[in-house]
Amino acid sequence: MRQVQVKLLEYNKSAYLCCMDLKKEFDIHQLKDLWNTSGAHHITETVDILYNAGFRNFFRMTTTDFQTLLDLIGPVISRKDTSFRAAIPASERLAVTLRFFASGDSYHSLMYTFKISKQTISKCVAEVCKALIDALQDYVKMTKTNESWYFIAKQFNDKWNFPNCVGAMDGKHISIQAPINSGTDFFNYKSFFSIVLFAVVDANYNFIYANVGCQGRISDGGVFNDSYF
Repeated sequence: MRQVQVKLLEYNKSAYLCCMDLKKEFDIHQLKDLWNTSGAHHITETVDILYNAGFRNFFRMTTTDFQTLLDLIGPVISRKDTSFRAAIPASERLAVTLRFFASGDSYHSLMYTFKISKQTISKCVAEVCKALIDALQDYVKMTKTNESWYFIAKQFNDKWNFPNCVGAMDGKHISIQAPINSGTDFFNYKSFFSIVLFAVVDANYNFIYANVGCQGRISDGGVFNDSYF
């Protein structure tokens, strides 16, 4: 019977290998037991072994992309064990943050999913976000040369039959708690408090510009006029 060894994500400062039979179905009761004893971080590792699509659905990225991010920021977000408790692994810090991005769940909800206190999750998300910004800021750069703009326009024309286009743009209202003494500054037309994400992509869905933080009450045109784009 054919076997395959799959390397699981780092946990408790060590990597381990798990062998599984590709032809054998994974019993649902085993999944439930695993969830009850290990929490979401561990079960997603096993789900990754079974179906990579399950991992992608949970974190909105592939295991390869996850590992790439972990390699980039792992040393920055890692913490040392103390005499009182073992540190939360970098992989789990990244996992809980990505799940927060993917689902928009509250820290209270994530606390039950990952079996980490909401206070700790709050710190993890803030630290991981800062690490991601520092590590990835060079990956999203606005095109500056005429040649680059012409190349983007050519791609839109060749791929989508859309001439004279240098980017596809859209915005997203990101729900927030109203800042103290902000009044209705962040209250949008959809009747909730938000900040606005404005982004532009090229013909291949690659980001060429992104701006986030504009007050939710500002119109689409106002957000565009206030942007560097």
